[in-house]
Amino acid sequence: MSRDQLIGVALAVISILVIIVYGWILFFTEWSMLLLQLSAFIAVVGVFGILAWIGYTLATTPPPKPIEEIEKEIEEELKKLEAEQKQENSEKQ
Repeated sequence: MSRDQLIGVALAVISILVIIVYGWILFFTEWSMLLLQLSAFIAVVGVFGILAWIGYTLATTPPPKPIEEIEKEIEEELKKLEAEQKQENSEKQ
């Protein structure tokens, strides 16, 4: 059995155990309300944590250059390359 298969089996077994324990706590113990509160809190933190990360990334990432500016830079580089090529050709002759 490969390492990936072992990890897959472990993940499946652990997931099934967590589902069984979660259901048991939820339906057969006095801790069900706390479990629901913790689950809701973790879900909210996860969703809004991701949204906060996206917002931070958008706020701190500089905007891209306009297309026109990129086109000008490419044209300038092409002109430089053409000039260098002409110079090399004239030196060879």
